[in-house]
Amino acid sequence: MKQAAFRTNPVSLEELLRLCASGKIQLPDFQRSWVWDEERIKGLVASISQAFPVGALMTLEMKSGTAETFARRPVQGALASAVDQVPDQLLLDGQQRMTSLYQTCMRRDVVQTVTPRLKLVDRWFYIDIRAALNGDVDRQDAIISIPKDRKVKSPFGKVVDLDLSSTELEYQNLMFPLNQVFDWDEWQDGFNDHWNTRENRDLFRTFKNEILQNFKSYQVPVIALSPDTSHEAVCLVFEKVNTGGKPLDAFELVTAMYAAKGHRLRDDWLGAEGKPGMQHRLQVYGRAAEQKFGVLEKVASTDVLQAIALVHGAQNREKEIAEGRKDSELSAVRASRQSLLDLPLSAYLEHRHAVEEGFKTAAKFLRQHHIYRVIDLPYQGQLVPFAAVLARIGAKFDHATVKEKLARWYWCGIFGELYGVAVESRFAKDILEVPAWLDGGPEPTTITEGRFRPERLRTMRTRLSAAYKGIHALLMNEGAIDFRSGNPFNAAVFFDEYVDIHHIFPQKWCIDAKIPVATYDTIINKTPLGYKTNRIIGGAAPSAYLAKLEKGNADAPPINPANLDAYLASHAIDPALLRADRFVDFMADRENRLLALIAAATGHAIARTAPYPEDGQDVPQDDEGFDLADTTTEEAA
Repeated sequence: MKQAAFRTNPVSLEELLRLCASGKIQLPDFQRSWVWDEERIKGLVASISQAFPVGALMTLEMKSGTAETFARRPVQGALASAVDQVPDQLLLDGQQRMTSLYQTCMRRDVVQTVTPRLKLVDRWFYIDIRAALNGDVDRQDAIISIPKDRKVKSPFGKVVDLDLSSTELEYQNLMFPLNQVFDWDEWQDGFNDHWNTRENRDLFRTFKNEILQNFKSYQVPVIALSPDTSHEAVCLVFEKVNTGGKPLDAFELVTAMYAAKGHRLRDDWLGAEGKPGMQHRLQVYGRAAEQKFGVLEKVASTDVLQAIALVHGAQNREKEIAEGRKDSELSAVRASRQSLLDLPLSAYLEHRHAVEEGFKTAAKFLRQHHIYRVIDLPYQGQLVPFAAVLARIGAKFDHATVKEKLARWYWCGIFGELYGVAVESRFAKDILEVPAWLDGGPEPTTITEGRFRPERLRTMRTRLSAAYKGIHALLMNEGAIDFRSGNPFNAAVFFDEYVDIHHIFPQKWCIDAKIPVATYDTIINKTPLGYKTNRIIGGAAPSAYLAKLEKGNADAPPINPANLDAYLASHAIDPALLRADRFVDFMADRENRLLALIAAATGHAIARTAPYPEDGQDVPQDDEGFDLADTTTEEAA
């Protein structure tokens, strides 16, 4: 039977803190800085003082020769010599608790913390002896923090309400300094000299036995992972146990491993010395003037590493083929967590610039196909193989034939709905198959499997569906013209006119006609329109709002009916059916027209099969708010 890769044992709090002080326990550099506020510190100390559990720690034991696997650093405020100490353990879970306790209970220096109003301050922590022994006082209220000068003053600073600036004043006010809870003998001697009364001496003895001894005898459960634990397991374990903060991802772990080799990956991503990092460069790339960020706003650090891992894996495989290796001997190309943890620093440095350019080229492609905002991006994940492919092919992207093929691959991925699950295996196929296809090879799997199920049109109601967003973009890509302005939806018009997805037969009209919401509230009855156009449509019947557009008003000139029919036709709409308010016929006709657009984009004929219901229902989401203009104007009508 395989033995557990960890052991669990209790360790005294005092010993753990002394190990932190000496550097025998350190933090892997993927751990974040100590940020606990003073109220949380007080709550933690109060729990220890009452011998309440505060949770287990998790460490990774280090064996000889592996201490430099991860960059590491001592606990904040540790002894100066701790920097040069090779640690026995790295603290994976419990950094905030251990640093808070070390800073407040052992280190003889002022503690930097954060107030409830998010102000960075210096504080000393004390235990109010009388309050701590009073069963009617909440223990956390007996833990007090005071300013660096050890004086608590009135709001205007004129009156000192509490002065603990000398040891004698601590005795006088019965305030015990928290940073002496493990070594109180000297303080007690001074206390006894200060107070000659038996009453106060007995008071401190009770305080020592009921409060201070809880710190001295406190045991912390420690789960120690074996030094043979894989990097992937460390990353996975940390994700599961680190419920109190931002979960660790592979980027953080790779950051620590690269830092041990002298490279600051975090600076590459976040920037340093006033220069923006890759994250910011991608976020702002290609944005419109009205946007803070462009379509690459949500590209994550792990997305970039995945794309680099794909390029690196494909390059290695290419070399192995050139060396004459058999197919069974070729290295796997992966975009898994483990592939990121195995990514050599040399490979990252070699491919990072090409991959960054790959993401930027993907953004150009998306703009050319009328996808301008991250909310309209069908699949965030599809950017990863796209950037990797573009990094591999380089300048070939400028050829029209290559762009046409990539467009087909992109639309097949969207309308085949292929990037929702099991994406890592598809990424690996894409990086190997798409460049080969562009050079005349067989169609990639994403093309052959990217077939749209026609019955899906009647179930796509929100941006939860990638294909829903795909049709929105495809209509603009095919030349859709705004009903009111007569403008095609280029980037300037898109943002100037606040274009979004709106109903063609308005919601109010459909509700009044007692048409079921599941029938009218689908992508078949929606199209991209400017905000002002949607306001004119309101809740009126199509025949009425088309007549209003043709007639014009003081703010808008009349529109020639023939021109308006052309605008409608550009949206895959039969003008005659819309003008006659023939909802049922309109829906059937537009469904066929949209399917024809999808067939042209994917290069696959769409076989009409008997519809079958999908399990479950679409989940409502905040994105629906983008259609609120419909509801607002219709209710006002």
